[in-house]
Amino acid sequence: MVKIKLLSIVALMFFVAKTFSQIDSVNVDEIVVSANRAPNVYSQTSRVISIITKKELKNLPVQTIQDVLEYALNVDIRQRGSQGVQADVCVRGGSFDQTLILLNGVNINDPQTGHHNLDLPVNIDNIEKIEILQGPGSRVFGPNAFTGAINIITNNNNEDNNVSLSLMGGEHNFFSGSLSSSYKVDNITNYVSISRKKCDGYTNDTDFDVSNLFYHATSKMNFAKIDLQAGYTNKKFGANSFYTPKFPNQFEATRTTFINAKLTSLGKFKFVPNIYWRRHHDKFELFRNNPPAWYLGHNYHLTDVYGANINSHFNSKYGKTSFGAEYRIEHIYSNVLGELMNDTIAVPGEPNAFFTHSKMRNNLSFFVEHSVYLNKFSFSTGLLANYNSDFLWNYTPGIDLSYNFTSNVKIFATINESVRMPTFTDLYYVGPTNMGNPDLKPEKAVSYELGTKFINNWVNINSSVFIRNSSNVIDWVKRVDSLLWESKNITELTTKGFDFSAIVYTKKLNKNTFPIDYVKVNYSFISTNKCSDDFISYYALDYLKHKFVISAQNRIYKNISASYSFVYQDRAGTYTDFVTGLEKKYKPFSTFDARLFYKTKHSILYLEASNIFNEKYFDLGNVAMPGRWVRCGIKFKLKLSSEQNANNEPFNQ
Repeated sequence: MVKIKLLSIVALMFFVAKTFSQIDSVNVDEIVVSANRAPNVYSQTSRVISIITKKELKNLPVQTIQDVLEYALNVDIRQRGSQGVQADVCVRGGSFDQTLILLNGVNINDPQTGHHNLDLPVNIDNIEKIEILQGPGSRVFGPNAFTGAINIITNNNNEDNNVSLSLMGGEHNFFSGSLSSSYKVDNITNYVSISRKKCDGYTNDTDFDVSNLFYHATSKMNFAKIDLQAGYTNKKFGANSFYTPKFPNQFEATRTTFINAKLTSLGKFKFVPNIYWRRHHDKFELFRNNPPAWYLGHNYHLTDVYGANINSHFNSKYGKTSFGAEYRIEHIYSNVLGELMNDTIAVPGEPNAFFTHSKMRNNLSFFVEHSVYLNKFSFSTGLLANYNSDFLWNYTPGIDLSYNFTSNVKIFATINESVRMPTFTDLYYVGPTNMGNPDLKPEKAVSYELGTKFINNWVNINSSVFIRNSSNVIDWVKRVDSLLWESKNITELTTKGFDFSAIVYTKKLNKNTFPIDYVKVNYSFISTNKCSDDFISYYALDYLKHKFVISAQNRIYKNISASYSFVYQDRAGTYTDFVTGLEKKYKPFSTFDARLFYKTKHSILYLEASNIFNEKYFDLGNVAMPGRWVRCGIKFKLKLSSEQNANNEPFNQ
């Protein structure tokens, strides 16, 4: 079946590619990335960094960050619903709690559970680029960047005044609309966006209603640049079988507020103080309607994260030196998670609901890093020391080495340690079929990687092999004869993997005579061996064993173009089938998405479809994913500045 689909896709791409097209390729060498404490250009990094640019985001057949990450190298997106209502993001065979999510470089992981890490106040139109660090990042970004980190970077505040409108509709009464504007007042550039999307759902109890508000201001002075960002997101969605198929009629509502202020000095010595606050409300209803008499009520959680950090770096004849510190407070009020309080606190906006538990923990981190870039050889080494009020001191050193054989060919090797703190859910959650463990220890790992890169003006190739030796890995497990899932430090996991990625700008290779604009291929393989008791794993051993992605784009006729993406996934692990009660292996599956779009100077009109072959599949056991889904939309952008060049075409950049 997979071969038939792949042949159909190749035939379709060949047929469409009969016409000529044109693309302006991205010079990846000049893209600044955040793989180290001090930002550097892509060509200097000794790590595997996947970059998804704004140009790709504009044309891919996707509408959410979660869907974009489905195409990314070695990223496992386990969606529980459609259009990004909730998804777990995993990198290189890790769990969703082992991936760090950053918004413009700010750690926004939720200490309650990683299920909420992608509750972001931004939509896809707000994003400038996405950087994905493959492998451990604890020494750079702090605890919880255990297997990787994803940095979502919003629009870079283009100083040209403009307004953008996006409207989209589709099957299942789906509607989405967003309005954004960039405008400059004196020396302050402002960007504001508001969006909403609604849907009746693709099956019973999969409806949703999501609203976002995001603001980003930048002010440049003689000595520094000041950034202020603030956002709010409100999600309400049917959660059919999200956490247990025994009671499928579930419902969840979350609200997230985020504020961040950062100052960046403009001198040779970079000094970057940064403060942030993130608040997350979560209401979960096991029974959306008609709860049974034994049901004690809904779960309510309120988490607050406060943080302040100072990063500094400077260049000298000895290389680039970075150092700094961060203080972070994580706090939760809940009627389920944490330690029992003496007095109850009313749940905001919920009559007759009270918080009965709370927990607070403090993190203090210090880091130092030094990088040397010679003609052909470079290395970066550093150490992060973290003190947690519950888990005391943890240290994560690392070193990255690389050697340039030529200006186009590089080999690199890395050794890095990483650490991940248990979430409040890992520690305290107790339910009919779940039991947390307040005695959990932080999980730790040492990762080794060897790889090569080849870059020139028409192709970018990365390939690497890695081994990750993990200890005290946290997972929800049960024995075969038990109904109770327990959080435990399973003894050891050894994870081995290989990944390969290539993007070929075929138009540049053939001097603009080849019909395909570009072809992008990603493949990753993961294998994990456990050294522990014979547990059934809910997360840690259900990793994505094989993932193959091929994407392409071409211009069909004049302003008419198309983009295509094929994804094949083969998952290890099992899930408990709700009907039979037996453990079943995940079946491999493939999906094919496509978009047909027409561009003018100020607008894009498009028709797209996801899962065109109507594949039936599960990202997480018993939670059925959508079949074929057709949508259409229009995006309109108008320049308001009178100083704009009349030939500037914003949608053709």
